[in-house]
Amino acid sequence: MSDQYVGEIRMFAGNYPPKGWAFCDGAILPITDNESLYSIIGVTYGGDGRTNFKLPDLRGRLPLHKGTNSKSGTEYAMGQTGGTETVALTLAQLPAHTHIVNAESTAGIIGDPKNAFWAASASKQYSADKNPTGLMNTASVSSTGGSSPHNNLMPYLPVSFIIALQGLYPSQ
Repeated sequence: MSDQYVGEIRMFAGNYPPKGWAFCDGAILPITDNESLYSIIGVTYGGDGRTNFKLPDLRGRLPLHKGTNSKSGTEYAMGQTGGTETVALTLAQLPAHTHIVNAESTAGIIGDPKNAFWAASASKQYSADKNPTGLMNTASVSSTGGSSPHNNLMPYLPVSFIIALQGLYPSQ
């Protein structure tokens, strides 16, 4: 690999980190064995700051550049985590819409709802008339669905992220 800066993070397709690198898996490292890296990242990603520190944990995470989003004004600080893998939408998050239900104001002639409209009778509840004469009362249509979370992940392909433990020390 080309010369790297201590603390540099790269994507890597291997199943082991090359010599002088470590997986970005949140591992706890001793400061005494990794003073250069500790001087760059400190306890940004965790650790006690006396004897150890943690590497970034990019498992199941999407890296974002730190700073303020120019469109939303949202601030993203180094080491901050956020987001969720699943989400349950609320009614307020659904687009405004209505359901118009056609109906027949005369007595029904069939008992099968296939290709039919609701009709104004209890025994044969449906009409096969192709030109319905009315609309159902809006109170007759109720909400449906559940509040189960659904997957919120874009298509993905896992690769390893590795961080340089050794290399050139970056100047400011």
